Amino acid sequence: MGGSRCALLCLGLPLLVACAGQSYLQQMREGETQLQADREPLSAVLADPRTDPRTRQLLLAAADAREFASHRLALPDNPSYRSYVDLHRDYAMWNLFATSEFSVEPHRSCFAEVGCIGYLGFYHPGDAERAATALREQGLETYIGTSESFVIPGHNDAPILSTMLSDDRHLAELIFHELTHQRLYVAGDSAFNESLANFVQQEGLRQWLAAHGRAAGADVARAQRDVLTELVLETRARLQNLYASGLPPEQLRERKAAEFQRLRDHYHLQMSLHWGGKGLYDAWVDAPLNNASLAPFGIYDQWVPAFAALYRQVGGDWTRFFSAASVLAAQPSAQRLARLGALRAEELALKAAPPRLAGSG
Repeated sequence: MGGSRCALLCLGLPLLVACAGQSYLQQMREGETQLQADREPLSAVLADPRTDPRTRQLLLAAADAREFASHRLALPDNPSYRSYVDLHRDYAMWNLFATSEFSVEPHRSCFAEVGCIGYLGFYHPGDAERAATALREQGLETYIGTSESFVIPGHNDAPILSTMLSDDRHLAELIFHELTHQRLYVAGDSAFNESLANFVQQEGLRQWLAAHGRAAGADVARAQRDVLTELVLETRARLQNLYASGLPPEQLRERKAAEFQRLRDHYHLQMSLHWGGKGLYDAWVDAPLNNASLAPFGIYDQWVPAFAALYRQVGGDWTRFFSAASVLAAQPSAQRLARLGALRAEELALKAAPPRLAGSG
């Protein structure tokens, strides 16, 4: 989820500074108002002779993916992604993550309508940077990431955004991802929401391509992203154990720096082994890293294997999958986390197991 509907109440958490003077609420309201004013029906954009051929082709693919989402993936059949907005900017949102010096858990902001979230979304990079500067002055570590899309909780009329039009595969993924938030959303559990949506977008894309006779093929970006994700989640777990060790701050800082260097070394080793030493994420890995840099991975990727296991358990039936996910969502937080952890371990163990020979066992 890239944004939050902020006709809301900010509570007194460390990220309250981002709401100082109601600037955060104001920029969210202004962005939402502009979005509503600029939307055009998709049919009108497709019929307009001024629409350039590439945009028209991608919007046709979006319309196809939209129908596939509802009819094949059990995602909502509503007005979402049946209109279009040209944002006239490179990204839809800039998302701000913040952590303490010795914690990998993101500071959360809480709102009356959507509960607590692990990041704040801004429609303009300057607003995100100003909020980040204020947080750094409090001693927090920050990271600003970009997003091509977002949904506003409680709305079921999200438009296709110009920032989503990179290629048809990624466009379909974004539609599947954001519609999942509209299908099931747990207030206060960003990792559940984003991991669920990430699983649906990945499996949904595979099925959408197959339905059109297109194999997923060798996706270098996906493969490299998977390598980076695994390394980051391992680093995050190691840092979590380090911060719980009770060591003095000087030793924590030294070992923390060593863990980030270990991440860089292992990443470059994987790139040299499989992709000739050049990776798509070199700039991110080689830039200054901190705890907040890792926060998006903990939110978006942590439970993807758990939902893969759940999907496998229901035999690949999307209606049963969302029903099972809804049962998980209704559980108390501690119980839900325990169940997700067990599912994740099951899926990772299955992937790590050697393939069985035909006729064995």
